[in-house]
Amino acid sequence: MQQKIEVLSSALIGCKTELRRPTPCCWLPSGLKPQRPNAKKEVLPVAVEKPTPYTFDLGLLLASDPNPLNLDRDNLESSLASLARDGAQVLINQLLTTCPIASTSAGVLLTLPEATTRLPREKPLPPPKAETKWEKFAKKRGIKPKTREARKNLQFNQETGEWERKWGYGGANKKGENDWLVEVDPKKEAERKEGTTVWGDRRRERKERVKRNERLQRKNLRVAERK
Repeated sequence: MQQKIEVLSSALIGCKTELRRPTPCCWLPSGLKPQRPNAKKEVLPVAVEKPTPYTFDLGLLLASDPNPLNLDRDNLESSLASLARDGAQVLINQLLTTCPIASTSAGVLLTLPEATTRLPREKPLPPPKAETKWEKFAKKRGIKPKTREARKNLQFNQETGEWERKWGYGGANKKGENDWLVEVDPKKEAERKEGTTVWGDRRRERKERVKRNERLQRKNLRVAERK
């Protein structure tokens, strides 16, 4: 028995052995065949022919296919991919043949046209505002609206040599309300109600002017709405 083992071991030592890695394998879905590395890919045509031609809105990069949709239910994914590929190919063809192309320092520039598709609004357009009495008068007389510079709330005070606000805090419309010395009329002082002052009279007059202007504005709006 010992002699047989020695003979077997010597025979194995004299033989050349070669180890091979197992070939990797994976399960492929039904209908798919393994491709060889050197296999050539299918070249699809650049021109796409349809019974009814596509319509385009290149400003929105939109291509619309009016043809009826015929899908293969057994190969739904491949059918959708084919439709998407045709649409993208047609859109690229239209862009390259109709849009101006220029070479810039940043690269090739393709200029898109203005969009023609009117997208729906979330909310309806606001109704046009009725013209006020002043707006009608200004249009009739050719009076133009004031510019931003003219609307600035500043005016130059010749007495102090400084710019001051027309209204608001420290505005010129409150001039005299906080003077420490005010000239009074003896007759008006004799008729003055108890608890009122000269400074209070000026504030009341200014507030009355503001209220009067607001009433006139509301009246003009009502008249414009009736017309």
